[in-house]
Amino acid sequence: MRAQAIDDVNGRTLASASVKDGDTKIDAGERKGKTAEAYRVGYALAQKAKAQKITAAVFDRGGYRYHGRVQAVAEGARDGGLVF
Repeated sequence: MRAQAIDDVNGRTLASASVKDGDTKIDAGERKGKTAEAYRVGYALAQKAKAQKITAAVFDRGGYRYHGRVQAVAEGARDGGLVF
């Protein structure tokens, strides 16, 4: 699982988070397995974005339905402080 904050105007990646980064060790609540990993990725992305003073974003789910892991990423990012 990987998530990115991208500046569409300039085509630059501003922040990214992945399960493999190792900075996704937060509590995911009742979530288990890959859904918990997705939540942690969203939370880590929000923390990295906040470090760059990014507080608001548009959530592009890339054509995927808003449920399961996609929803968990969004919830993690919101809990991390990003506003969609």
